[in-house]
Amino acid sequence: MNRIHVFLVEDDPDWIKSMTVFLNAQEDMIVVGAAESPEQAIAMAQVLSFDIVLMDIQLTAGRLDGIYAAAEIHERKPEAKVIMLTSLDDELVIMQSYTAGAVNYIEKSNFEELPDAIRRAVHQPGSMEVLLKEFARLKREEQLQSLTPAEREVFDLLDEGYTHSQMEKKLFKTESTLKNQINKILKKLGVRSSREAVEKVRRKGIVKENEN
Repeated sequence: MNRIHVFLVEDDPDWIKSMTVFLNAQEDMIVVGAAESPEQAIAMAQVLSFDIVLMDIQLTAGRLDGIYAAAEIHERKPEAKVIMLTSLDDELVIMQSYTAGAVNYIEKSNFEELPDAIRRAVHQPGSMEVLLKEFARLKREEQLQSLTPAEREVFDLLDEGYTHSQMEKKLFKTESTLKNQINKILKKLGVRSSREAVEKVRRKGIVKENEN
């Protein structure tokens, strides 16, 4: 039997220990790693092989930095499923979790639901994935709605990795015209560089709480 590989992200060491014992007791699951901060989680996600991330929403007291970490991990490993864990029951927080790419949202007091939720996420992703893809498309359009058609054309090429010189040739624009349009895009998106613009839209507008 191929076990489901689980990655835990939680700032409480005792919770990590308890969940590791609980999940490893399931015949079809194994915890392959654990992180206690957003930075550690993002770094570990680049080297670990896992199917599911159990992500605590509040990795720092008073901050929803687990949502940012989830968005970063989802961007790097879209095939991995994210389940958010929290003690909060807030509609806005739930919405932000799904914006970050989470496939489920479970209160910690209901931890006994986790094994079945993990199995559904891995083996029966179907309808939820369709909804999340459409949600991601709508969030992208929402962020880009202030751009003019010409600016949107430039942004789409930036997102595809085109250099400025390549865009000048493809769009038949002068360097000054292109630079002016990019500056307008950056201002509208509230970022400082083309790279930040692309990253912000890919993360569906989710940024670190100390940004901006």
